[in-house]
Amino acid sequence: MAFDFKKEYKEFYMPKDKPAIISVPKMNYIAIRGKGNPNDENGEYKAAIGLLYGIAFTIKMSKKGDHQIDGYFDYVVPPLEGFWWMDGKDGIDYAHKEDFRWISVIRLPDFVSEYDFNWAVNVATKKKKLDFSKVEFLTIEEGLCVQCMHLGSYDDEPATVDAMHKFTEEQGYELDITDKRLHHEIYLSDARKVVPEKMKTVIRHPIRRKDT
Repeated sequence: MAFDFKKEYKEFYMPKDKPAIISVPKMNYIAIRGKGNPNDENGEYKAAIGLLYGIAFTIKMSKKGDHQIDGYFDYVVPPLEGFWWMDGKDGIDYAHKEDFRWISVIRLPDFVSEYDFNWAVNVATKKKKLDFSKVEFLTIEEGLCVQCMHLGSYDDEPATVDAMHKFTEEQGYELDITDKRLHHEIYLSDARKVVPEKMKTVIRHPIRRKDT
């Protein structure tokens, strides 16, 4: 049976719908940076998603080709994730999505090296006749965070975020969002197939001890 990151690492992908503190280790990602409203039909975001999955499935299906990745095991492609911010603003203003800046990512298994990633970019570029030059190999170590499962529409996230921040204060921590530590979302539902009130999204914010 294929390795499923969501099932094997439930602490990162399947938290409860109540805030909790977690320490997130270093992970490698396929990543694309961009800006603008993710709902724009012809915007950067939707184009980026297609490129991310193009690389993700090229790596997953490498087992059937000549490029055999050392340590490869069969796996389910991890869920889409996103790091979000707005220049010159604290937090996220959902009323002005046109000002969003983002890094859209898909996690890579640890056996995928940067060499393997570059191979996949070259192969996907030739096969799909698309420009993958914006795609990058990105390593992020989030460290100490507060996270919570958000149930419902993305536009209703502020209520979950407020609960997370209140919990953070109560536990003796404070928010630590910077230009390096960002608002993070993990998308467990396909918005094209699931009604908004049933969508599941992991929300994660970086924190630190108040006395540090």
